[in-house]
Amino acid sequence: MQPADLADRVVRWQQTHGRRHLPWQGTRDPYRVWLSEIMLQQTQVVTVLDYYPRFLAQFPDVRALAAASQEQVLALWSGLGYYSRARNLHRCAQVVVAEHGGVFPANSAQLAQLPGIGRSTAGAIAAFCHGERAPILDANVRRVLTRVLGFAADLSQAANERALWALAQELLPRSDLAHTMALYTQGLMDLGATVCLARNPDCARCPLAEPCIARRQGRQSEYPVRSRRTQRRGEDWWLLICLDAAGRCWLARRPQQGIWAGLHCPPVAPSRAALDALLAPRAQPEEWPAFTHVLTHRELRLHPVLVRAPPQGLPGDWFAPAEWRALGLPAPIRKLLAGLIASEESLF
Repeated sequence: MQPADLADRVVRWQQTHGRRHLPWQGTRDPYRVWLSEIMLQQTQVVTVLDYYPRFLAQFPDVRALAAASQEQVLALWSGLGYYSRARNLHRCAQVVVAEHGGVFPANSAQLAQLPGIGRSTAGAIAAFCHGERAPILDANVRRVLTRVLGFAADLSQAANERALWALAQELLPRSDLAHTMALYTQGLMDLGATVCLARNPDCARCPLAEPCIARRQGRQSEYPVRSRRTQRRGEDWWLLICLDAAGRCWLARRPQQGIWAGLHCPPVAPSRAALDALLAPRAQPEEWPAFTHVLTHRELRLHPVLVRAPPQGLPGDWFAPAEWRALGLPAPIRKLLAGLIASEESLF
């Protein structure tokens, strides 16, 4: 199959069957495209549909986002996960305002130099907003291309990743029309998200089924090839949930590196014995049921312990419910605190 044939198939399919009514489509505003691309990284569309309009309502342009505090950004991001995206989003907005006069660069090479914007995201922004012939290679598109091409090289090796990027560049439409480049880019994204699925791909609906090498081999599930897989490690975290008589909770900001970096959280201990050392004299701890929260590299087993006094010698402050709801909190902590407060209120 010639590169032009693949691009034509994708463009025609997108015009007829692709997604065209998502709120971030139909715009060439780099701010809105960038925001959607960052939110959609490792996050399902249905989730982003809820966050995207709320984010725009509070931060309608890059200057508004740059002027916000990190706390405001993290609070609005709470629940989307992968919080480094939010911190990079904020830093990127500040760089665009400070170094580019509030205007995003117009080409992918310059976009990729901004915080939190990798090569694939830069290519998507440049293609959608400026019609640049720039390839993308997010997880969905990587799966589509490796299956169609039968690209069986191990993508854990940098040289093979570079080779796939080179092929993605060769497959770009030859047309100079910006509209064509946007359709092709969106088409690849939509194929990976709705047809060429990781499990049970719908080859009968795929415009690339005829030339697809993986389909002919019956080996769709073997692509892409990656020998090194993420090993998820389990950890036990003991959470000291301190409440006072007014219903306030003791919270402190997490370090800027590591899990839940920069977010507010109750004190964390690696064991029950370590947690007991944080208790005030005569504290009467109350254990709540443990639960599991899964991250990319960690499986956290969270053990909440409720007390009615502040911890001993730890930084932090009391926050009333109206105050902590406005903070950047990890989603499981927000849910846990909401449940505890509801339980407390039911006693009166």
